[in-house]
Formats: sequence, structure tokens, C-alpha cells
Amino acid sequence: MFFLFVLADWSELPNQILESVLERLDLLADYVRFSVVCRSWNFIAKDNRKKRVKMPCCHPPPMLLINTDIGDIWKVYNVTDDKLLDLQVRVPNTRFCGSSKGWLIFVENDFTVTLINPFFRVRGRVEKENSIIHLPPLRLIKEIDMSRVRHERYVYKATISADPVLNANECIVVVITQPGYQLAFIRLGKDRAWSYIDGRARGRGFDEVIFLGGKFYGVRNNGRLLSLEITRFSFNRKLAARSLRRDHTIKSYLVYSNKKELLMVERHISFDRKNDMRTTSKFIIYKLNFDECKWTKKNSLGGETLFLGDNSSFSVISSSFPGCLRNCIYFTHDYDWFRSKFGPRGPNDFGVYDVEDESFLSIDSTKASMLVKMSLQPSIWILPTFQL
Repeated sequence: MFFLFVLADWSELPNQILESVLERLDLLADYVRFSVVCRSWNFIAKDNRKKRVKMPCCHPPPMLLINTDIGDIWKVYNVTDDKLLDLQVRVPNTRFCGSSKGWLIFVENDFTVTLINPFFRVRGRVEKENSIIHLPPLRLIKEIDMSRVRHERYVYKATISADPVLNANECIVVVITQPGYQLAFIRLGKDRAWSYIDGRARGRGFDEVIFLGGKFYGVRNNGRLLSLEITRFSFNRKLAARSLRRDHTIKSYLVYSNKKELLMVERHISFDRKNDMRTTSKFIIYKLNFDECKWTKKNSLGGETLFLGDNSSFSVISSSFPGCLRNCIYFTHDYDWFRSKFGPRGPNDFGVYDVEDESFLSIDSTKASMLVKMSLQPSIWILPTFQL
């Protein structure tokens, strides 16, 4: 009996099959292994990644960057397996006002807005090209005494519409400035200066902005949602959801879920003035009804996990990533309108909240807990990125 062995030419596999394999890879390590099989597979992986970064829900869970207070060194914590990674990233020892598409956003001394990719700046490795992008400085408000405004807190929150390297032509940077309650935006590679949208109203201005379906959506403290369509020469602003009756100790977050729902998450905050501490008391979740322009309350995340903080809010399917707690919200001690600095206990207001049980889970045993409490800068969630 004779056996005929045929050596398969893996490089000749149809693109459709390779695309199908890539769509089933959740871990970055598996994605990288796929890309190094051969040149044709690397090309397919690069093309697939460009498509995936445009999809708001097509990403792994974020990792937590924790400041070490040693120069510009930050540690990276993987929440899914409760481990600190061996690598350390080199980014400024400052407050980050945003984390979006794997990029951190911060404001420099001269009010220049800067984007930086920490995974392109790993300690001990060659720094990647385009790891840092400087934008023009923000215009300062004449009515405000700027000597009392610290540059790192001038921007309340920031986000980007697309990866500034992979999709530079589609990248718009949007920031929420304070204390003027304005939105400012700039189109990467197209604009030389920032454009401004006055968001001032009774109470507080915008809490978060999210990019979805070619538009930005901005939510105010009272739940009022506006859609903002930015064109070449102007912008259009429309009401997307009416306001809710709420007090001023609530922060709002916008999340686009894997079920293609736009969620608003209310974070109820209390302040212990005696001990100078901030505490999150509960979360409430709403789903947007686009047709009726109103919010509908939800009592479950339907098997998803949310990550909230100074970052652009993330959502992942819990079952796809062992270690992600189902129907839970992972939250960090982020910036708020009420206080400009941490109390003596540092950034203490972080943890995990079970939406269905309406309870907080203990995190004291996690490896990140003590490091976060000891840090002088707030920790921040970030999507891991890599270059193929």
C-alpha cells in the first residue's frame, strides 16, 4: 500500500478562508502568530486589521495603565488574568484626558493637544515611528483667569474618530474643554486650528462624546444627547435624546454595545468631605431609542462587560474572554467637575460593579489594587495595539 503525501502551500489558501480564520481570533497573540506564517498571510492580516479598527465593537478587552511615579514609566495590567505584564511603557507622567483606539490624549504646558501610542513606546525596545502626534494648541478663553487653570486639567475628556496612523484621513479629534463647557474639534492633516462648538448651558456641559455612524454624539450631565455631524466647512447639531431629571453628582458615559445599542451609563457619586474621599454609590444604564429620541432603562448588560473612566468607554462580550466578569462594569477613579485633585487616599474610587445584583465586587486581592491606590496619577483603560 502506498501513501501519497502532498505538501500544502499555505500561501495559496483563498482569501475568503483566511478572512474567516481571522474573524475567529480574539487574542492579539494569535493574531500576530497568524501574520508571521508567510508574506501573503501578513498582507491579509494587515488588511483585516484596517477593517476591524473601523468597527467600534471589534476589539479585545482594554488593559489598565498604572503610573509608577518613576519618571515616565507605566505598568500594564491585564484584567482578564489578573497579571501585570512584563513590559513597561514610556509615556509622560501626567493626567490623560482621553484613551481612544489605542491612543492616549493629553494636554502639554502650552495647551498643545498630543496623541501618543504607549504600545509603540515599550521600555527597552526601539521606538516605533509615528508614536507621538502633536496637534495645535487650544484657544484659551479670555473670560477665564488662566493662571488658575492647570493645563493637564483644561480638557475634561477627549476622543478620536479613527486611528491617526491607519486611517489618518478619517481621524477627527474632539475634546471637551473646561471651564468653558465647549466642544472643540480638529481634522487630522486637514485643519490648522481647532473649531469650537459652544456647549454652555445651565448646569454642566458635556460629559462624554462618542463617534458613531459618521457622527459624534455628545451627552450632557442631565442626559440630553446631541448629534454632531462635522463636514468640511461646518457642523450640524441635532437633538438625539431629551434630558432626564438628575442631580449634579452624576457622571454620564456613552457606550456603543456589541448588540449595536447606544448606551448611557449614569455613575452616581458621593463625597465624604470629612475624609476627603469620593465614592461611587451605583450605576444606572439606559438604551437610546433613536426613533423616539428618548432613553429607556436597562437592568442587564446582556452578557457584556463595560470599561469606564477617563477613556472612551468600551464594551466586550464577556463569554469571548475568560476572566471578564459577565454583566459587570469595571471603572476607574476618573476626573470630575467637582474636585481638581485626589484626597489623601489617592485615586480610591475604582472597582467592579455587578449590574444585575446592583452590588460592588471585592477587588482588594487583585494585583492592580495596591498599585492604583499608591499612584499619583489616575490609571486609565487602553486598547492594546500592535504593528504587523
